Amino acid sequence: MNEVANRIAGVEGVTLAVIARGTGWDFIRTYGIPHPVAGAVDVARDGVTREIDLGRVTYHAWGGGEASSYFANVASAGMSGAIAQRANETTKALGGKASYLWATLAVFAGWKVSDVQVTVDAERREGRMHDVVVANGRYFGGGMMIVPEASSDDGLLDVLLIGDLTKRDLLLTLPKTYRGRHLPHPKAESLRGTSVTVDAREPLPIELDGEQPGTTPARFEIVPRALRLRVPG
Repeated sequence: MNEVANRIAGVEGVTLAVIARGTGWDFIRTYGIPHPVAGAVDVARDGVTREIDLGRVTYHAWGGGEASSYFANVASAGMSGAIAQRANETTKALGGKASYLWATLAVFAGWKVSDVQVTVDAERREGRMHDVVVANGRYFGGGMMIVPEASSDDGLLDVLLIGDLTKRDLLLTLPKTYRGRHLPHPKAESLRGTSVTVDAREPLPIELDGEQPGTTPARFEIVPRALRLRVPG
């Protein structure tokens, strides 16, 4: 889905319909698109077209130099980039939710928290953070409703700063994320804006819709109404 969105972003007269066969099915959850093939085909044929925003990210590519890509659902910088990579490398036999849950626990156990600098429009934050989530949709990580208030057609990016969590914080909070009941939290802050920058002394992995194209420094920008999507009527 991410690859297709990058090819058709802003192209007039092209509409995306999704039949989800990936690991997490997170993109379709925000829009109520069915996961079974028959239901998804019904939406493609009989649904309505909705114009949604995209995020555009400029980052340091693994191969060196600066690169730019779009994301349609959720992007992040920090631990979740490593989690996405771990989930993609492990077996999916137990399903997407179990794959991401196991990857989260495994990566958290060995993750070194960094001092991170973040700007969201005119707001600036700096401190020890596990993750910076930049959301257009509401779900990532195999069903975690990580940013419950995100809207993909409001012209804004929803940003969640996740601070220095302890193991106890993670174990108590993680189950709540699947119901979107983890916020407010004393070690998290929510912001909104049209432009976000993330940087750290040591480069942090980024992920865009579950793909891992590079590292920080990264700049995230909203691109309003850049994708036409078929959704249930």
